[in-house]
Amino acid sequence: MTARDSKTLRLTRSAAASVRRGHPWVYREGLARPPKLDSGTAVSLTSEEGEPLGVGLWDAESPIAVRVFGQSGRLDERALVERIERAFARREAFVGPDTDAYRLCNGEGDHVPGLVIDRYAHVAIVRLDGDHLDPWIEKLAPKLERSLARRGVRSVALRRARDEAGDRRIRPLAGDEPEDRVIVRENGMAMEVDLAHGQKTGAFLDQRDNRARVRSFGARRARALNLYSYAGGFSVAAALGGAAHVTSVDVAAAAHATAQRSFRANGLDPAKHAFVTADAFAFLEAAARRGEKFDLIVSDPPSFAPNERTKPRALAAYRKLHGALAKVLAPGGLLCAASCSSHVSAEDFLGTLDDAALGRDDLSLVAMHGQPPDHPTLPAWFEGRYLKFAVLA
Repeated sequence: MTARDSKTLRLTRSAAASVRRGHPWVYREGLARPPKLDSGTAVSLTSEEGEPLGVGLWDAESPIAVRVFGQSGRLDERALVERIERAFARREAFVGPDTDAYRLCNGEGDHVPGLVIDRYAHVAIVRLDGDHLDPWIEKLAPKLERSLARRGVRSVALRRARDEAGDRRIRPLAGDEPEDRVIVRENGMAMEVDLAHGQKTGAFLDQRDNRARVRSFGARRARALNLYSYAGGFSVAAALGGAAHVTSVDVAAAAHATAQRSFRANGLDPAKHAFVTADAFAFLEAAARRGEKFDLIVSDPPSFAPNERTKPRALAAYRKLHGALAKVLAPGGLLCAASCSSHVSAEDFLGTLDDAALGRDDLSLVAMHGQPPDHPTLPAWFEGRYLKFAVLA
């Protein structure tokens, strides 16, 4: 379908201004007259005065009614493939030869809203955010397979939002049947990824550069703590960097088994480290009572603010967490605190790491990082700048 024969929708004044700036979403209330269309229908957008604003795909179920794919041009299979190919090519400048796990397409940030494609060695995992691409993905799959095959990818699988058959969350889309688990390389570090059952598309690839930073910190940090450790990426990084003992804390015992296999894949003995299945706050309280101290702490919790309404409660939770971390951080220690909540800005997050929150005044902010270049965002799309990684020393 092309922009010429697609359904035309008029936007309210505020929604039109947002699209002009390059924001890729149009909420239902931003439409003058919301139509009844099937998800995946191509639409043209105009202002109230009839000014052409862009082309997009309709989502019948989401509060985000239209994902905007551009300010002009056609919107068909060929156009989508061209955008995806540009995303693939863009990674060639950002990913080194010692890394085979990275994001190939970052949805809105690559001007293909709602389409995420992550590479794990020879497997590519596709995730769709919203229903607007559901009618398109099977038609796009053969073209994606050919393009990815040239890059060494043999399997293309679709990640389900929810379990549908047993608990395996991937199904083949093109190419070979993907394995449930693969070993990938990230800046030379081996990491096991659970494609079938893991979170996101299998791993948190947006923390790759921050894991490398933690690895560089490890040499002078004898005792390290990785809180909300999940599959242990930060734990392995700290140990490879020279930390003599790493304590990994997570409520999911199965994640520790994955972490231990990653330790072994890097020639590290997991028996020399600790893997604790516990609530993070309960662990910190017990560690403080014992007088335990850590030279390096990484805290990477799940999102505390899934929406704007929960933001005040999330900020209070971050302050409580960071205060508890400060009690077990050794003098001269390094604290790495992360947030993946898009509704919490960088300044908001830093406000939960001030002297009052920490209960001490000997720490300074030495660095603030976000997601790596393979997770591009858009200047007008603040929601895409979700990751904060603060380093205090």
